[in-house]
Amino acid sequence: MMRTVVAGLDGSSESRAAVEWAAREATLRGLPLKVVHVWEPVPEPMAQAPLLGAETQQHWSERIPRETTEGLRLRHPGVEITMEQSSGRPAETLVKAAQDAELLVLGSRGLSGIGGFMMGSVGLAVIAHAERPVVLVRAGEQAADEHQSDPVGIPSAAAPYRPVVLGLDPDGPDDSVIEFAFDAAARRSAVLRVVHGWNLPPYYTYGLAADPEYHDEIVRQQSAALSAVLRPWRRKHPDVEVVEYSRPGSGANHLVDAAREASLVVVGRRVRRGPVGFHIGPVTHAVLHHATAPVAVVAHN
Repeated sequence: MMRTVVAGLDGSSESRAAVEWAAREATLRGLPLKVVHVWEPVPEPMAQAPLLGAETQQHWSERIPRETTEGLRLRHPGVEITMEQSSGRPAETLVKAAQDAELLVLGSRGLSGIGGFMMGSVGLAVIAHAERPVVLVRAGEQAADEHQSDPVGIPSAAAPYRPVVLGLDPDGPDDSVIEFAFDAAARRSAVLRVVHGWNLPPYYTYGLAADPEYHDEIVRQQSAALSAVLRPWRRKHPDVEVVEYSRPGSGANHLVDAAREASLVVVGRRVRRGPVGFHIGPVTHAVLHHATAPVAVVAHN
C-alpha cells in the first residue's frame, strides 16, 4: 500500500502553514496528501452556547476543511489531496492517522518576540507516541523561508534550498534518522549539515589546564568519530554534499543556531512505550521549542 503524507488541520494559522508545507513535501516525494481534520465534540450544554452553536460548529467542521482542501488543490495541482474528518481526541486520532503515513505534519505556534515554537499538549503527545516521523511547522512558515536568497537578497522559492540540518550523536547513531536526513537533502538538492555537540566530563578540566594540546586531541577524536559514522552514508548518497560540524558545547544550542539558516532540522526520538508522560529527550525537546525552521522528529528503537 502506498504511503501518504498526512497533515493535521484544526483551522488555526499554524495548522494552515502545516498543510501547505505538507503539500510541498508531498510534491517532493511524489505522494498523495491526506489532510486530517479532527473535531473534538464539546459537552451538550456548552454546544448550545451562542459562540458554540450549530452555525459555529458547522463552520469549523465543514466550511474550513472544505475551503482548505479546495485552496490546496488550486495551489498544488500536481498533488492528489483528500480530506478525512474525524471526531474525537485530537492526539489519539492523529497518532492513529500517522500509523500508515510516510510522515505526519503538524503546526505549532511561534513564540512572541522569540524565534521558536510554542508546543501544546496535543503536539507533544503526538510526537511522544507516533512511531512514524512527525514534522512540526511554525505559524507563518512560507515556502520562500526554506530557500536561499535570490541575487538581490530576497528569499525566493525559486532559489536553491537552505541546508538540511541533522543532529547526530556518534555514540548512538540510528540508521532511520540518518536515512531520513540524507533523503530529505537529496530531494531538495540541498547541503546536509551534520551537527554534533559534546561536553567534557568535569575531570577532564584538570588535564586541559596542564596540557592545552589535550583539548585539540579531544576535538580531533570527536570529529573522527563523527566522520566514521557518516562514511558509509556518504558512499550510499554520493550526490549529497555533507558538511560536518563537531564542536564542544550543548548539542541543542548548536542545532538551534544551525536552524536559523536551515530548510529542515532532523532529530531523533527513542521509542519508549511508557503508559504515561511525554518521552521525547532533552535535546529534541529543546530543538522543538526553539528552532525557527521546520523540525522532523524521527522515532527509533
